[in-house]
Amino acid sequence: MVELTLANSDAVKYTCLNFHYAKRIPVGTVAFNVYEGEEWCGVIVYGYGANPHIAAIYDKWPGQVLELVRVALNGKQKTTSECVAASLKMIKKFCPMVDMIVSYADVDQGHTGIIYQATNWIYVGKMNEGAKTDFVVKGKRMHPRSVGAKGWKVSLEWIRANIDKNATQTITKGKHKYLFPLNKKMRKKVERLRQPYPKE
Repeated sequence: MVELTLANSDAVKYTCLNFHYAKRIPVGTVAFNVYEGEEWCGVIVYGYGANPHIAAIYDKWPGQVLELVRVALNGKQKTTSECVAASLKMIKKFCPMVDMIVSYADVDQGHTGIIYQATNWIYVGKMNEGAKTDFVVKGKRMHPRSVGAKGWKVSLEWIRANIDKNATQTITKGKHKYLFPLNKKMRKKVERLRQPYPKE
């Protein structure tokens, strides 16, 4: 049986660095420890995400829409979808203002969003296909925010001229976007955006 408790920043840091492919620690608003019986399986983290307009595009205020920013589990859970479903039931308790959750499945990682499909999220299409994303500098993949945090210009030309002449920038295949409304009014509002689920 899956059980959830509030997770602290140490648990989030450990799981994101050890259990998740991105190896990055997101800015979270609330995070949950996931237990399968007595076995600790990792954390699920919700936050504001990278898009500053995450709420505005649905005519909501900041804090009324959150992003599921990490599912960082170690594989000891029976089903990931059950863990996500349990966290969705908990989110309203700890974030009562939230009306909807947004999440993405990374096509570059071969993901189509099976856990979202299994828990009845609304699929609204693929985003950012063909966009320039991470830089590869001296063999290390870096998010544009990490580049800027170093005081570097977020520009391939600048990085090649000043840091690494062989630097490259990846072109993304995009991300599948899913919505999970937390009340009937919000579900009715976004249901019209629904598209057929992508297949593996």
